[in-house]
Amino acid sequence: MIYPQKLNSKRSDKIVSISAFISIIMGIGIVIINRIITPEIKWAALCNGGIAYAWLTVIYSIKRNTNIAGHVLIQAVAVSALTLYIDYKTSFKGWSTDIAIPIIIIIANITMLILTIVSYKKYIKYAIYQLVIVFFSMVPVLLIAEDVVYNKTLSVIACTICIINFIISLILCSKDVKEAVIRKFHM
Repeated sequence: MIYPQKLNSKRSDKIVSISAFISIIMGIGIVIINRIITPEIKWAALCNGGIAYAWLTVIYSIKRNTNIAGHVLIQAVAVSALTLYIDYKTSFKGWSTDIAIPIIIIIANITMLILTIVSYKKYIKYAIYQLVIVFFSMVPVLLIAEDVVYNKTLSVIACTICIINFIISLILCSKDVKEAVIRKFHM
Protein backbone atom coordinates (compact mmCIF):
# COMPACT_ATOMS: atom_id res chain seq x y z
CA MET A 1 0.00 0.00 0.00
CA ILE A 2 1.32 3.44 -0.91
CA TYR A 3 0.83 6.27 1.57
CA PRO A 4 1.08 9.96 0.71
CA GLN A 5 4.29 11.60 1.80
CA LYS A 6 4.01 13.79 4.84
CA LEU A 7 5.28 17.36 4.43
CA ASN A 8 8.20 18.05 6.65
CA SER A 9 7.74 21.04 8.96
CA LYS A 10 10.84 22.89 7.74
CA ARG A 11 9.61 22.63 4.18
CA SER A 12 6.10 23.83 5.03
CA ASP A 13 7.52 26.72 7.08
CA LYS A 14 9.66 27.67 4.10
CA ILE A 15 6.60 27.58 1.80
CA VAL A 16 4.66 29.82 4.20
CA SER A 17 7.60 32.26 4.46
CA ILE A 18 8.01 32.46 0.68
CA SER A 19 4.26 32.95 0.25
CA ALA A 20 4.23 35.71 2.87
CA PHE A 21 7.15 37.43 1.14
CA ILE A 22 5.35 37.21 -2.22
CA SER A 23 2.19 38.65 -0.62
CA ILE A 24 4.14 41.59 0.81
CA ILE A 25 5.78 42.27 -2.58
CA MET A 26 2.35 42.02 -4.26
CA GLY A 27 0.86 44.45 -1.71
CA ILE A 28 3.66 46.98 -2.29
CA GLY A 29 3.37 46.51 -6.07
CA ILE A 30 -0.39 47.08 -5.93
CA VAL A 31 0.12 50.33 -4.00
CA ILE A 32 2.73 51.54 -6.50
CA ILE A 33 0.51 50.67 -9.48
CA ASN A 34 -2.45 52.39 -7.80
CA ARG A 35 -0.41 55.57 -7.18
CA ILE A 36 0.86 55.65 -10.79
CA ILE A 37 -2.29 54.71 -12.72
CA THR A 38 -5.25 55.95 -10.67
CA PRO A 39 -4.12 58.00 -7.66
CA GLU A 40 -7.60 59.48 -7.17
CA ILE A 41 -9.15 56.02 -6.47
CA LYS A 42 -7.67 54.15 -3.50
CA TRP A 43 -8.39 50.61 -4.73
CA ALA A 44 -5.03 49.26 -3.49
CA ALA A 45 -6.27 49.46 0.10
CA LEU A 46 -9.15 47.13 -0.79
CA CYS A 47 -6.79 44.64 -2.43
CA ASN A 48 -4.42 44.71 0.53
CA GLY A 49 -7.38 44.21 2.87
CA GLY A 50 -8.25 41.08 0.90
CA ILE A 51 -4.66 39.86 1.14
CA ALA A 52 -4.66 40.46 4.91
CA TYR A 53 -7.96 38.56 5.23
CA ALA A 54 -6.55 35.64 3.22
CA TRP A 55 -3.49 35.47 5.48
CA LEU A 56 -5.65 35.59 8.60
CA THR A 57 -7.55 32.60 7.27
CA VAL A 58 -4.38 30.73 6.29
CA ILE A 59 -2.64 31.31 9.61
CA TYR A 60 -5.69 30.26 11.60
CA SER A 61 -6.17 27.18 9.42
CA ILE A 62 -2.55 26.11 9.79
CA LYS A 63 -2.83 26.09 13.58
CA ARG A 64 -3.22 22.66 15.07
CA ASN A 65 -6.15 21.55 17.25
CA THR A 66 -8.68 24.07 16.01
CA ASN A 67 -12.27 22.98 15.64
CA ILE A 68 -15.00 23.94 13.21
CA ALA A 69 -16.73 26.33 15.63
CA GLY A 70 -13.49 28.26 16.01
CA HIS A 71 -13.28 28.61 12.22
CA VAL A 72 -16.89 29.81 12.10
CA LEU A 73 -16.18 32.44 14.74
CA ILE A 74 -12.94 33.73 13.23
CA GLN A 75 -14.43 33.83 9.73
CA ALA A 76 -17.52 35.70 10.93
CA VAL A 77 -15.42 38.33 12.69
CA ALA A 78 -12.85 38.61 9.89
CA VAL A 79 -15.38 38.85 7.05
CA SER A 80 -17.41 41.41 9.03
CA ALA A 81 -14.30 43.51 9.59
CA LEU A 82 -13.35 43.21 5.91
CA THR A 83 -16.79 44.28 4.68
CA LEU A 84 -16.82 47.19 7.12
CA TYR A 85 -13.36 48.21 5.89
CA ILE A 86 -14.42 47.99 2.23
CA ASP A 87 -17.56 50.02 2.95
CA TYR A 88 -15.49 52.63 4.80
CA LYS A 89 -12.96 52.88 1.98
CA THR A 90 -15.74 53.29 -0.61
CA SER A 91 -17.25 56.37 1.13
CA PHE A 92 -19.39 54.43 3.65
CA LYS A 93 -22.76 53.87 2.06
CA GLY A 94 -23.88 51.71 5.01
CA TRP A 95 -24.29 48.44 3.11
CA SER A 96 -21.88 46.70 5.47
CA THR A 97 -23.94 47.50 8.58
CA ASP A 98 -27.33 47.18 6.90
CA ILE A 99 -26.80 44.04 4.83
CA ALA A 100 -23.40 42.33 5.08
CA ILE A 101 -22.86 42.03 8.84
CA PRO A 102 -26.43 40.84 9.58
CA ILE A 103 -26.16 38.21 6.81
CA ILE A 104 -22.77 37.07 8.15
CA ILE A 105 -24.28 36.79 11.64
CA ILE A 106 -27.24 34.82 10.30
CA ILE A 107 -24.93 32.39 8.47
CA ALA A 108 -22.68 31.98 11.54
CA ASN A 109 -25.67 31.23 13.76
CA ILE A 110 -27.21 28.77 11.31
CA THR A 111 -23.83 27.03 10.98
CA MET A 112 -23.53 26.77 14.75
CA LEU A 113 -27.09 25.44 14.98
CA ILE A 114 -26.29 22.74 12.42
CA LEU A 115 -23.10 21.87 14.33
CA THR A 116 -25.09 21.64 17.55
CA ILE A 117 -27.76 19.39 16.07
CA VAL A 118 -25.34 17.15 14.19
CA SER A 119 -22.92 16.67 17.06
CA TYR A 120 -24.85 17.55 20.19
CA LYS A 121 -23.05 14.84 22.19
CA LYS A 122 -19.76 16.62 21.46
CA TYR A 123 -21.24 20.08 21.97
CA ILE A 124 -18.82 20.78 24.81
CA LYS A 125 -16.20 21.54 22.13
CA TYR A 126 -18.42 24.26 20.67
CA ALA A 127 -20.00 25.79 23.79
CA ILE A 128 -17.60 28.68 24.36
CA TYR A 129 -17.52 29.55 20.65
CA GLN A 130 -21.32 29.51 20.66
CA LEU A 131 -21.38 32.00 23.55
CA VAL A 132 -18.89 34.30 21.80
CA ILE A 133 -20.94 34.17 18.59
CA VAL A 134 -24.05 35.08 20.64
CA PHE A 135 -22.26 38.17 22.01
CA PHE A 136 -20.95 39.00 18.51
CA SER A 137 -24.49 38.60 17.17
CA MET A 138 -25.69 41.39 19.43
CA VAL A 139 -23.66 43.93 17.41
CA PRO A 140 -26.70 44.74 15.21
CA VAL A 141 -28.65 45.65 18.37
CA LEU A 142 -25.93 48.17 19.23
CA LEU A 143 -25.94 49.48 15.67
CA ILE A 144 -29.72 49.93 15.81
CA ALA A 145 -29.47 51.69 19.18
CA GLU A 146 -26.81 54.07 17.81
CA ASP A 147 -28.84 54.76 14.62
CA VAL A 148 -26.00 53.49 12.41
CA VAL A 149 -28.33 51.05 10.64
CA TYR A 150 -30.78 52.55 8.15
CA ASN A 151 -32.69 49.37 7.27
CA LYS A 152 -33.33 47.52 10.53
CA THR A 153 -35.07 44.42 9.06
CA LEU A 154 -32.00 42.21 8.52
CA SER A 155 -30.52 43.25 11.86
CA VAL A 156 -33.70 42.28 13.70
CA ILE A 157 -33.82 38.96 11.81
CA ALA A 158 -30.16 38.30 12.69
CA CYS A 159 -30.76 38.97 16.39
CA THR A 160 -33.91 36.81 16.39
CA ILE A 161 -32.07 33.90 14.76
CA CYS A 162 -29.27 34.33 17.30
CA ILE A 163 -31.69 34.15 20.23
CA ILE A 164 -33.52 31.13 18.77
CA ASN A 165 -30.20 29.40 18.11
CA PHE A 166 -29.03 30.08 21.65
CA ILE A 167 -32.29 28.76 23.17
CA ILE A 168 -32.15 25.58 21.05
CA SER A 169 -28.52 25.07 22.03
CA LEU A 170 -29.37 25.50 25.69
CA ILE A 171 -32.24 23.05 25.43
CA LEU A 172 -30.10 20.44 23.69
CA CYS A 173 -26.94 20.90 25.73
CA SER A 174 -27.66 22.85 28.92
CA LYS A 175 -25.58 20.57 31.12
CA ASP A 176 -22.61 20.74 28.74
CA VAL A 177 -22.84 24.54 28.49
CA LYS A 178 -22.90 24.89 32.28
CA GLU A 179 -19.85 22.61 32.64
CA ALA A 180 -17.95 24.46 29.90
CA VAL A 181 -18.62 27.89 31.40
CA ILE A 182 -17.59 26.71 34.89
CA ARG A 183 -14.43 25.10 33.54
CA LYS A 184 -13.37 27.95 31.22
CA PHE A 185 -14.15 30.81 33.59
CA HIS A 186 -13.19 29.00 36.83
CA MET A 187 -16.51 29.76 38.49
